[in-house]
Amino acid sequence: MEVGVVGQPNVGKSTFFNALTLLDVPMAPFPFTTIAPNRGIAAVRSPCPHTEKGTPCTPGNAKCVDGTRWIPVNMVDVPGLVPGAHEGRGLGHRFLDELRAADGFLQVVDLSGSTDAEGVIDNSGHHNPAEEVEWLQEELVAWCGEILSREFGRQARHIEMEGLKTEEFLAQRLAGLSITPAAISAALRVVPIDREHPSKWTAADRTELARELLRVAKPREVVANKCDRALPAQRDRLAEEIRPVPVIATSADQELTLRRAARAGLVRYRPGDPSFTLTDPDRLSPAQRRALDGIAETMKRWGSTGVQSALESMIFERLHRIVVYPVEDETHWTDSRGRVLPDAFLLPAGTTARAMAYRVHTDLGENFIRAIDARTHRALAAEHPMEPNSVVRIVARK
Repeated sequence: MEVGVVGQPNVGKSTFFNALTLLDVPMAPFPFTTIAPNRGIAAVRSPCPHTEKGTPCTPGNAKCVDGTRWIPVNMVDVPGLVPGAHEGRGLGHRFLDELRAADGFLQVVDLSGSTDAEGVIDNSGHHNPAEEVEWLQEELVAWCGEILSREFGRQARHIEMEGLKTEEFLAQRLAGLSITPAAISAALRVVPIDREHPSKWTAADRTELARELLRVAKPREVVANKCDRALPAQRDRLAEEIRPVPVIATSADQELTLRRAARAGLVRYRPGDPSFTLTDPDRLSPAQRRALDGIAETMKRWGSTGVQSALESMIFERLHRIVVYPVEDETHWTDSRGRVLPDAFLLPAGTTARAMAYRVHTDLGENFIRAIDARTHRALAAEHPMEPNSVVRIVARK
């Protein structure tokens, strides 16, 4: 899975991406610092089941720290978008196309209101971040609608004459956007259009369908950045204006500072913690001490820097992912090499036992017999949905 980081220039988008991935992509206080998409890997937290067994785990794809697994998530940081991006302004069309594979979008905005629509910082505090959310939504809708509308009339008439299903027609057109047939069916149930006769759809109909498709298939969350320069009341006002899109207040610059300080051994801090401690205050310069004092004040006011919370809210609440641990020995929770709980997978909620088997290996899915819940040793049928934090063995024909 992949999460896209989007927003206008200069709102701290690349800083947010760097804080999550600890990559050093360019950051600077002027528009279009990022001129090509950056890709990296972040991680979300989940309790590791090894604590139930009293046996240390042997992590493979997701490290374990003091009973917490860190499961990897692919991230893409798209260069800053400006109004008119879907028409190619600011190389926007090329940048938008980098979002085709994204499962959801984290939109970074300047909560302090100090960045205008072109990405120019003026520190006035007069710009409304709700306007950033609105215009980017319209850019995404226009981009999706344009893809949907290419040679639409001729092909729509063809599928009507052939008696083909509209869902299949749309699935073929939208395959490049990673929009599933289930999402298409859900959108068609909401938008009041004649699903049997797509040739009659107007441009406005297609726009509304694109809007609903994005809402269903690519959920968005707003990252209200630069909260260290803003007040909770500003976050609350933004949340009210853009409801029901969720808002998470963040200070990406301070999170990045903390992660780098922890890596240098200057502080004890894990992403998502509500506070940090100094390891050796005497090693800090006056400037470093002032910076860390400022971060401590932000964390006291907001509860944390918000960066880790923003990603985990997207993965677990917006994208509805659960963590599942496949094993080959349901008694000892090991794989064939004796490693305890080596893998942790992020799967959509409702994933069946057979679908999970396919995720582990195609052969397991094709030769599936049953699954076994390693906690209860209960047999699970092919269509049984996986539970969060399940430990499961797949039984398959040899």
